[in-house]
Amino acid sequence: MPAPQCASCHAARAALRRPRSGQALCGACFCTAFEAEVLHTVLAGRLLPPGAVVAVGASGGKDSTVLAHVLRELAPRLGVSLRLVAVDEGIGGYRDAALAAVRRQAARWDLPLTVVAYADLFGGWTMDAVARSTAGSGRSRACCTFCGVLRRRATLAPISIQKGSTSEATNPTSYSLTTDSHASRAVGVSAMPVLPPQRHP
Repeated sequence: MPAPQCASCHAARAALRRPRSGQALCGACFCTAFEAEVLHTVLAGRLLPPGAVVAVGASGGKDSTVLAHVLRELAPRLGVSLRLVAVDEGIGGYRDAALAAVRRQAARWDLPLTVVAYADLFGGWTMDAVARSTAGSGRSRACCTFCGVLRRRATLAPISIQKGSTSEATNPTSYSLTTDSHASRAVGVSAMPVLPPQRHP
């Protein structure tokens, strides 16, 4: 059975059907609709003030690639500039390829890229070293927990320390909020929004 006609342009064949609305769209119309929804969300929520420098976490995967691509497309209309930030967790045979993809993206899009490595920040510790140290201890499944904590610190605290900005707090929530603020100013990043959940057709 042939694909239905696009419900938006009525010219091309639909490439997908949107789950919530059931609307059938061609690839071009879907991208246009998606970018319009992101733009509406950012403007309605006042998430990125004009003149902001926005740090986009880049893993080399599809999610961060789509986010960086869409924000790059919308940046002129939003009046913001972007930079990519990637973390090298030190996972042999995995992270190297992903970081290479991030570097290619940064070069293709002409965006500044900062790569932060666990080994440089945590006294030579990498995730491979953490995995070796927990092997056979009954804690080997906790590697994801270690990685989550280290990644948070890798993307925030060390940046502020390296740039001469410090932060202290007594609990995880205030630590992360204070460090977010200092680190953002330290690297010239003025907007790191948390996007609220949205429902779109």
